[in-house]
Amino acid sequence: MTTNKRALVLENGSVYWGEGFGADCDAMGELVFNTGMTGYQESLTDLSYRGQLLTFTYPLIGNYGINAVDFESLKPAASAVIVHEVATQPSNWRATQSLPEWAKAMGLPGLTGVDTRTLTKEIRSLGTVRAALVDAPSDDIFEQLKSFEQPDLVEQATTKSVYVAPNTGLNVALIDFGMKNSILRALAKRQINVTVFPADTDAETILNTHPDGVLLSNGPGDPRTMTSCLTQIRTLETRVPLMGICLGHQLFALANGAETFKMHEGHRGFNHAVKNLQTGHLAFTSQNHGYAVDAASVVGTSLVVTHEEVNDHIVEGLRLKDQSAFSVQFHPDAAPGPHDADDLFDHFVDLMTQKGAPQHA
Repeated sequence: MTTNKRALVLENGSVYWGEGFGADCDAMGELVFNTGMTGYQESLTDLSYRGQLLTFTYPLIGNYGINAVDFESLKPAASAVIVHEVATQPSNWRATQSLPEWAKAMGLPGLTGVDTRTLTKEIRSLGTVRAALVDAPSDDIFEQLKSFEQPDLVEQATTKSVYVAPNTGLNVALIDFGMKNSILRALAKRQINVTVFPADTDAETILNTHPDGVLLSNGPGDPRTMTSCLTQIRTLETRVPLMGICLGHQLFALANGAETFKMHEGHRGFNHAVKNLQTGHLAFTSQNHGYAVDAASVVGTSLVVTHEEVNDHIVEGLRLKDQSAFSVQFHPDAAPGPHDADDLFDHFVDLMTQKGAPQHA
């Protein structure tokens, strides 16, 4: 691997030097960190990271390489990858490429040799910040960072046309806001026939396919900018059972009168403890979100909080009174991460099998 000195520049003036790897190009966007010890391939291709520079807190990334199976989308979703040390000679029987080789082929710039412990502490202090990966800092780069605004990330991430992932069981309409492939795998495991729709598809078009249920996928960006989806969700939740995941959870909340807010540094990792408030059951979950539902705003709506994060009490699950509709902030598809919450897909199947009889998630 050939390397060259490159710089990670933060909007507050901080500069972190390291060695470039992967694609030799610049990147600009939000700088975030992920605490997972594994799962870098899934994370880098998770469309919820669209437009973000992704820092891994674990000190060695790439040690088991890149394989042909564990992609969440066909191309990198993150704008750049920042690590303390990148492995150039992976050791795993499934590996087909090293991380630097794949990043170069996919046009993903990376930076290694960074003190990611210090960088993570700075992000935690400042909150999510805008940053750029460049050859060298300059006044022009700092000016660009001050005025940088993310484009419509869901529009970039969603499918452009309807397609079907065929199977022999129930029919689910999946609204794609930036879907992870692992959601399709979780549904296929349950023999569910899935029709995937672009994010802006109207409710009647979806209902005309006669789905047994609707799933609102994960995705990138600020849910508060997606007001056009809310009427669609309000219609669908009264007609068929509905499940929301991550961004889908936030949109479900907004559609029913709650509010969302931007978190200080977000939840990104695979060890977040979540409590089911109805059963007392604790589960470790996979999470990737920078926005959350405001718990106080749920009061007075038809929503009920079903799950919360153990450490900071962020709303992690909701259900709608008297309707077969629920959502979770975490990723029950668990790719990567623990499988503690996998049974939520079974609950969704139960709701569809019971033809929409209201149930508690």
